[in-house]
Amino acid sequence: MQFKAVIFDKDGVIIDTQPIHYRVFCEFCDKFSWNITKSEYESYIGTTSIEMFHRIKKRYSSNIDVSELVDMFQDRYLAIIESSKDERPILGVDILIKQLYSKGIQLAVASSATRRKIEFVLNMFNLSEYFKSIVSGYEVEKSKPSPDIFLRAAKELNIDPEECIVIEDSTNGIFAAKAAGMRCIGYQNPLGKQDLSLADYTINNFNELIESQFSK
Repeated sequence: MQFKAVIFDKDGVIIDTQPIHYRVFCEFCDKFSWNITKSEYESYIGTTSIEMFHRIKKRYSSNIDVSELVDMFQDRYLAIIESSKDERPILGVDILIKQLYSKGIQLAVASSATRRKIEFVLNMFNLSEYFKSIVSGYEVEKSKPSPDIFLRAAKELNIDPEECIVIEDSTNGIFAAKAAGMRCIGYQNPLGKQDLSLADYTINNFNELIESQFSK
């Protein structure tokens, strides 16, 4: 497999924050009386909180400004992570990151999360030094499933999109990667129920990549 760069999603790929994200989401549903099913929530995975709350606001005619909802959500989300003493990278992903870096592969994070969240997680796991580029979904015109975020990462790495591989765990993220003209590895997060069928290759754990030609 020939490639010059690997672009990682954050949530569900580097850190398992879906349970925390869903916990905060449920708190908001209770607080604002939103009757949102789990399957509807899952359709938002991979998008920015701005996109998520815009959709919800249209449906429920909330009087609260979207930017205020995003700030409240982010503050609560980070407060839970900051108070946690046992958060760890998803098994094997940190080993893969270091392996790829040692072989001269350019690395980026392209996540729908805010830059504040991305940097916090990378610093918490001591992984910041391995990534040449960080792109937040809040820094591009359109969030996943549009390709903007991955094209921006490739541009910052100065590498052609077709020479990039994306690692994603969400349907929206895989759509975005393929729309960007990149190959995509779908990680089947055991906590997620996402359609990975458009990915070029799927894995159930990162040891499959560590032990394969991918990292050799």
